Amino acid sequence: MKVITERRDHVFLIGVNRPEKRNAFDLEVIDEFSRAYEELGTDPELRVGVVHAIGDHFSAGLDLAEVGPQVAQVGPGALAGTYRYDPWGMWAPPVPKPVVLAVQGISYTLTIELALASDVVVAASDVRFRQLEIGRGILPFGGATLRATAQLGWGNAMRFLLTADEFGADEAYRIGLVQEVVEPGQQLDRAVAIAQTIAEQAPLGVQETLASARIARDRGEDAAREHLKEALARIMVSEDAAEGVRSFVERRPARFTGR
Repeated sequence: MKVITERRDHVFLIGVNRPEKRNAFDLEVIDEFSRAYEELGTDPELRVGVVHAIGDHFSAGLDLAEVGPQVAQVGPGALAGTYRYDPWGMWAPPVPKPVVLAVQGISYTLTIELALASDVVVAASDVRFRQLEIGRGILPFGGATLRATAQLGWGNAMRFLLTADEFGADEAYRIGLVQEVVEPGQQLDRAVAIAQTIAEQAPLGVQETLASARIARDRGEDAAREHLKEALARIMVSEDAAEGVRSFVERRPARFTGR
């Protein structure tokens, strides 16, 4: 398997496993990766995803020799795979649950776009980011041109989009691409710890919080306000809302079920 998965209670680990090719994404990796996202999104027992990679590097990017002809034939949607959710949230709906991304070493092109599509990013201090498509005669098509300016600021985004320059953990933290920087080898453990904290919260509340923020970002505040009214009405009568009140009164940790 080029993508391996592991369940740790309500946390779902998704690991890219092609270290001999610096975890370059070929068509098989893309397919297995999107299938793992579908499992995360559809299994009610899974609440948070942690995406990581085996070896010294997260990914050198796309295996263009194999993926390039497919993209030329069917378009950029080839990056999404054939399952329900697009890990990059571009050509099919994004997974409706939070994703924490752990990166290290070479983390080129689609890794940056995956970071922009994820909810929390933990980077090893040896991480090396680079958006180098323009140096290969093409342009990014996994979300960088859509999201980087809004999430990182126009100048910060254009600095790496238009130069193809490499940048490291400190710069990635400064511009907001990553949220935490740790020593090499600690990035996965820290990502799992963050995911476990998220998984302890009320699943319906977490998912609706994520949905509300995405609607505000993608469709504007008016649409987000309407969604917020509907979502709050549903959640206020849920079992988890009642458990939240009981646990507060009884001064104990809440035991949420996602119902």
